[in-house]
Amino acid sequence: MERPVNEPVLGYAPGSTERAALTAELARQSQERYLAPLHLGGERVLTRHRRPVMAPHRHTLQLAECAVAEAPEVERAIAAARSAHPDWAALSQQARSAVFLRAAELLAGPWRQRLNAATILNQSKTAHQAEIDAACELIDFFRFNAYYAELIAREQPSDAPGVRNQLELRPLEGFVYAVTPFNFTAIAGNLPTAPALMGNTVLWKPSPLAALSAQHVMELLHEAGLPPGVINCVDGDAELVSRVALDQPDFAGLHFTGSTAVFQRLWQAAAERLPRYRAYPRLVGETGGKDFLFVHPSAELQAVVVAAVRGAFEYQGQKCSAASRLYAPRSLWPELAERLVAVVEQLTLGDPADYSNFMGAVISRGAYERLRRAQRLARVEAELLVGGGGDDREGYFIEPTVVRVGSPDHALMTEELFGPLLSVWVYEDARLDEALSACESHPYALTGAVFARDRRHLEALSQRLRFAAGNLYLNDKPTGAVVGQQPFGGGRLSGTNDKAGSHWNLMRWVSPRVIKETFVPPLDHRYPFLGPGA
Repeated sequence: MERPVNEPVLGYAPGSTERAALTAELARQSQERYLAPLHLGGERVLTRHRRPVMAPHRHTLQLAECAVAEAPEVERAIAAARSAHPDWAALSQQARSAVFLRAAELLAGPWRQRLNAATILNQSKTAHQAEIDAACELIDFFRFNAYYAELIAREQPSDAPGVRNQLELRPLEGFVYAVTPFNFTAIAGNLPTAPALMGNTVLWKPSPLAALSAQHVMELLHEAGLPPGVINCVDGDAELVSRVALDQPDFAGLHFTGSTAVFQRLWQAAAERLPRYRAYPRLVGETGGKDFLFVHPSAELQAVVVAAVRGAFEYQGQKCSAASRLYAPRSLWPELAERLVAVVEQLTLGDPADYSNFMGAVISRGAYERLRRAQRLARVEAELLVGGGGDDREGYFIEPTVVRVGSPDHALMTEELFGPLLSVWVYEDARLDEALSACESHPYALTGAVFARDRRHLEALSQRLRFAAGNLYLNDKPTGAVVGQQPFGGGRLSGTNDKAGSHWNLMRWVSPRVIKETFVPPLDHRYPFLGPGA
């Protein structure tokens, strides 16, 4: 394969063909109620227990009715993964890659607005946010993963005279359990398909808050020719599904994106069951962040403002990489605050199907109430600069909010809130080193951004914050990692840093075998040094 080119991002400008197509598809999906089955061994299974899927920005709009799995259905899904494993693993890498390359072409063409519209309605994303996620990033995952898989397979050991050495990429022995979040359709599509690309079979549990878009991903994969049982998709109680999955002796790996607390519970549950497993399971997780903007006194103010607004408030701050803490020098703060508040006050909030809105709703009532509590805390313990309100009468709408706290250790600077709330701590210019220490010592280490004009300062900040973020941005917002350009992942409480969208991640889903062939084997056990004489 030649190295892929990233999928172009469509603009959805007024009068464009993509805008017209998306508008028509939004209308179509808004008027139908999708019946979402379980996907077990290639069969679409409906259960008696079902739950509604509603639009976050419009409580009255039911998008789907989703079948819910109980333990027997989960066990059936795992059995289907076991059954499919030998044939799927026996296929060549090129044959497996072809399935996902075809999925990429379908998504770039006739499926594009289908998945974009589902993401807008189900997850309350704007047209731009849906386009860069459900279309472009997922297409890039499919194409670049196939390319990286070929690169990995091409890397072979050296030979010696009379000896040929081979390295074979085997899948793991067992099934991989993929647990995916609501906030990115691309992540939901990548977590089960990356292990599958490498020959594994998968039990996939998508977030119930993104069940509609997950269903369309499964249908896309079926259309692309994915054999039955390779990926089995179940919706159900998270604890039940996880317990059944982790109880299996052939549980071979976990591919996870979600909260730190849940990942730690799953890791601990796997550790408790370790003696019963056939092999040590691979545990790969990206677990969120509390991402920073660090502003040096030499920074370009307007660049900081744009990065803060886009980084903190695009998709309602519901990105693992969203900016949620800002360290600003006192010398720049008055003007920075004035500009930042002025831009935030202009942000529009509402139904994302209305192209004039910059933000939609947060994902659920639970998210809404959590963020309202944080806003109330900010009113009492911090200085509220802008925002601070919410409205749940029609949808779960939280105003973009900026607060100034008195300490870098305040809860609003340390706790992951996952919403449109940016906390600012103003440091004294002469105490830059202390401010850097406060930023660097944070328990999360996913993304961050530093701003400075002087190259010396930029390099010094980058080095000082070397372990504070797995993805560091210089003079840019800390969101928007592109597959093939910025492999994504962080450390500390932010995960295992296995870099989705790169060969680093794919290598976690193989168990290599090395084969040495000696063409003329020795027939005498004695070495030369055993001979007589001096």
